[in-house]
Amino acid sequence: MKSAAAFDAITRVLDGLTRRSPFYREKYDGLDLDLVSDWESFERLPFTEKADLRDAYPLGLAAVPEEEIVRIHSSSGTTGTPIIIPYTAGDVEDWAIQFARCYELAGVTNLDRIHVTPGYGLWTAGIGFQAGAERIGAMVIPMGPGNTDKQIQMMIDLKSTVLCATSSYALLLAEEIEKRGVGDKIHLRKGIIGSERWGEKMRRRIADELGVQLYDIYGLTEIYGPGIGISCDHECGMHYWDDYVYFEIVDQHTGEQVPEGEIGELVVTTLRKQGAPLVRYRTHDLTRFMPGECACGSRYPRIDTILGRTDDMVKVKGVNIFPAQIDECLREVEGASSEFQIMIDHLEGKDVMTVFFEALEGKHREGVEAAVRQKIKDKIGLTIVPMAVTVGELPRSEKKTPRVFDNRY
Repeated sequence: MKSAAAFDAITRVLDGLTRRSPFYREKYDGLDLDLVSDWESFERLPFTEKADLRDAYPLGLAAVPEEEIVRIHSSSGTTGTPIIIPYTAGDVEDWAIQFARCYELAGVTNLDRIHVTPGYGLWTAGIGFQAGAERIGAMVIPMGPGNTDKQIQMMIDLKSTVLCATSSYALLLAEEIEKRGVGDKIHLRKGIIGSERWGEKMRRRIADELGVQLYDIYGLTEIYGPGIGISCDHECGMHYWDDYVYFEIVDQHTGEQVPEGEIGELVVTTLRKQGAPLVRYRTHDLTRFMPGECACGSRYPRIDTILGRTDDMVKVKGVNIFPAQIDECLREVEGASSEFQIMIDHLEGKDVMTVFFEALEGKHREGVEAAVRQKIKDKIGLTIVPMAVTVGELPRSEKKTPRVFDNRY
């Protein structure tokens, strides 16, 4: 959010940036950053795009001498060249401070036992969850992903009180705990969930089956990793640490600022990052600023939970569709559960979209399918083929669960 303090922090970032960063020296060639004197001139600076970061592979983003780089992290690189982000010792500490704030806002203390299931290694997740927990003095159980049998056994034996996971893996664990009838042996009280969008039905299933309060944690590899924002007990958006990151929300097509409260694409400028500072980085995440003060009393501003991604969009029969829209439709249909997959094919000269979704036991499948077909037709304007399946039939994942399979290309 705009403030004098935020602009002062931005001018400090820009001061000498092209001298420190070969990446920005090339990107801003011909621009005089000393002329950035107000919000209008700042908002005229070009965006930093994910493609720019890929082009800088492997260490072109470094803005400090190599001897000051103590760690690197990387995006998955599943869609092309990975993005390598260098960290200084100061960056590592700043990330831990932000993550500790997340735990504290969620009511996690040094008496908790924190069960970390996200992956370690080049991915930022596992080590971020661990560093923040250690900073508040909590006991860390650094499980990493997979081996669900061992996960549940360790939860029972070590009496884990906080689960850190993707929503997909939290759901898998919740279902397995229920299936094995060991819910009375589980001591979890909170779940810190991140890395992918998840709907209200999925949230309620995880919360009810595990008996926990859930918190959305936000972050991305390019901007430290998870831990730059989190929801509070009131579940009305995510507070973010505006002394470390400056957020803009822009129209994804025009790049112009959208009015407060309107949905747009989140753009981030880092305010303290040394190893790889980023200016006006397009995240592709869709959200909005939440107006007013939060009932929790935190001074930190809020964005809404992530509503989807601009690059999640697919076009079927001329209609733009986001997976989040399907999730919202299923939420309004009685008998439909939280899990779904979208299959798009080109058959006999036309696009066909099939929505596979899990239906609760005891519900008339044909009736639920008809309701889903009608709901999607009414809300999105597209006729789909609904296919109800048994709860648990769609695949679960230890990381992010793929939702869309486009077989047309």
